[in-house]
Amino acid sequence: MSTLNPELTFRMEARDGCFYQTAIRQKQAHIAKRTEQIGLVIGSATKGQTYLYWQQNGLFELPVSYWTELHRWVNSPGYVDGSADFDRPVPPRCLECHATYFQHTGSQPSDNYYNKDNFVLGISCERCHGSGSEHVKNHSAISAHSGATKTMPPLALSRDRQIDVCAQCHGGAGEPIAPAFSFRPGEPLAEYVKLAEPTATDRLDVHGNQVNLLARSRCFQSSPAMSCSTCHDPHAPERPAAEYSARCLECHQAEQCGMVRKLGKQNASNCIDCHMPVEASNLLVLDADDMRLKARVRNHWIRVYQKSPPP
Repeated sequence: MSTLNPELTFRMEARDGCFYQTAIRQKQAHIAKRTEQIGLVIGSATKGQTYLYWQQNGLFELPVSYWTELHRWVNSPGYVDGSADFDRPVPPRCLECHATYFQHTGSQPSDNYYNKDNFVLGISCERCHGSGSEHVKNHSAISAHSGATKTMPPLALSRDRQIDVCAQCHGGAGEPIAPAFSFRPGEPLAEYVKLAEPTATDRLDVHGNQVNLLARSRCFQSSPAMSCSTCHDPHAPERPAAEYSARCLECHQAEQCGMVRKLGKQNASNCIDCHMPVEASNLLVLDADDMRLKARVRNHWIRVYQKSPPP
């Protein structure tokens, strides 16, 4: 990958069953290199992937990411093009949105020290349903015919507690006020993470603010049962956006839409791109080829937009 600095390039390579990133600085005949082994991958690659590496003094983010939509390597989010920064630490709050568990070994809550032998990657069942041991107890009770078993979260929780499960990652970065990964579904998230409470006039970025944006929607405010899982099935892959329109039409009549009256009923097959458009994020920004590239994320504020950009 070339950079804005003609003396600096990056090379990504696979060798001996491992993957590496190398920064190469070449000034006249002098060549300096720094190579780090990719230890962990963050991201599903739907939009892209970012890479982390281990050092004795903690876990750090590598300077080059892969952007799937562009089919190319780019500077990792927030990294300046033309620089080779290997020193950005990965604090626990970041990992809480990208993993199920990391055992934190630092003396300070924000330290990037972890037990390399005790972590669970990805988002697994326990992040939403709570302790797996409780699940085992439930089913052991069924086997022993010992009576009714307790419903596991987030089922049977109030709407606020259901949304807290999603807000762990989709309510903003927030400020941790309890040890990382200590939140349990069913408990108030506010006791673990202090999330910003935006005013009605605050501009919310489309990245990481899905819960607050949804809360601004008239659909959400007028429906006491509506939650994230009204539309999203967390146990299934995401569907094409237009397919979620069937949920809209469970409450709304297609004929009430001015665009349907104007352009015909076929317009009712895609409520989403008009009322939840894909927009550029001002927070998820990457530098590449002397340009600032903004990732595009679907806006979860359901409303009438004057002009919706193409998805």
